[in-house]
Amino acid sequence: MNFRSGHADDDLEINLIPLIDVLLVILIFLAATTSFTRYNQMKLTLPEARADALQNDALNIAVSQQGIYALDGQLLSGTTAQALSLALRTAAQGRDDAVLIINADALASHESVVRVMEAARLAGIARVNFATRNTP
Repeated sequence: MNFRSGHADDDLEINLIPLIDVLLVILIFLAATTSFTRYNQMKLTLPEARADALQNDALNIAVSQQGIYALDGQLLSGTTAQALSLALRTAAQGRDDAVLIINADALASHESVVRVMEAARLAGIARVNFATRNTP
């Protein structure tokens, strides 16, 4: 007994070969028309700075090549951002709008300078300047 109502010959079939052919042609077309550009590293010429006057009431922090810090001529024992911020906060007491001038050695690491900037942020010093050397 056959209980199915319909013909067994009417099965639907999806042919994947033409779909794969069309996708392959599209892929070849995209690969052929895409332009591959090679980007070179940026060549920078850093600006020179000329300072007119120094601020006498500013906090001066020096960063050596070895990562040693000195605040207003006094060596600091801590090298973490928290220790530096504590020293900056203590030195900036009584100054409403404290200014910090960073004197970094030319060969000082970027990390050392960023650590001073982070310490200034933690200490609440919003005005941070960098000292430069005048070139003739």
